[in-house]
Amino acid sequence: MQLGENFYGPRSLYQAHTPVQLGENFYGPRSLYQALHAGAGDFVMPDLMRIGGVTGWLRAAALVGSAGIPMSTHLYPEVAAHLMRVTETAHWLEWQDWADPIVAEPFELAKGHLIVPNRPGNGLAWSEEAVKRHRYDI
Repeated sequence: MQLGENFYGPRSLYQAHTPVQLGENFYGPRSLYQALHAGAGDFVMPDLMRIGGVTGWLRAAALVGSAGIPMSTHLYPEVAAHLMRVTETAHWLEWQDWADPIVAEPFELAKGHLIVPNRPGNGLAWSEEAVKRHRYDI
C-alpha cells in the first residue's frame, strides 16, 4: 500500500448506506487489487494514466470483472471509450471535451452516448494548425 492510502477508511461510509466509488488514484492494478481485497468500495474509476495505460487497464478490468464490480473511467475519454468496449463490468464513461480544441475531428455525442469513430488506431488525429497556435516554446 502506498503512503497515504487507507482502503479500509471508506468502509465506514457504509453505515450511511452511501455507495462508494474510488480509484482515480490507483497506481497500477496491484493498488486496485488491494482496494478490492479491503472491500473499500462499490464501484471503481481508475485513471487511465495512473493505472498503467492500456495494459494496466486491461489487467485492472480482469480483476474488477472477476469481482463483479462496476468499472467507470476517469479522464482520457477518447482512449477510455475503446477500453470500455472490452471491460466486462463497464459502467460510466467520464466525458470531457478538453482535447477538442486541438483534435482534427472531435468525437461526437448523440443521445448521451459517445460515438466512437471508425478510424485507424484510437481515432485521434491532431489539428496541426491548432497545435501550432497553442504551442509554447521555451
